[in-house]
Amino acid sequence: MIRYLLAWVPMLMIAVANGAIRQATFAKSMTELRAHQLSTLIGSVLIGLFIRFVIRTWPPSSSREALLIGIVWLFLTIIFEFFMGLALARRPLSQVLHDYNLLAGRLWVLFLIWLALAPWVFFRLSGAA
Repeated sequence: MIRYLLAWVPMLMIAVANGAIRQATFAKSMTELRAHQLSTLIGSVLIGLFIRFVIRTWPPSSSREALLIGIVWLFLTIIFEFFMGLALARRPLSQVLHDYNLLAGRLWVLFLIWLALAPWVFFRLSGAA
């Protein structure tokens, strides 16, 4: 499991780079909501490609382990998000939770679902299941 925990770090770097590119480019020419949506889509694809690489390089031993990997990555991501927002940026909880409002067009929840399920999806697609 250690290698999967370590694999989360490059995903964090991909996500930060994706956000930086969003702010430096298309966020200047569209609404914040549309920039968030596009960035979430781009991030989902980039992270998905990385997860595919990780699962092909270090195949989990079972579907159950693949799901566990995704759930661990999900919790690490949520913990990081809340730590950055609440502790470091000192944003109010309502502002941190804003990206979790799917009804307001925020797609972050869909990304989190993908992050949790992607290891299992790629494990199953590899035919190892």
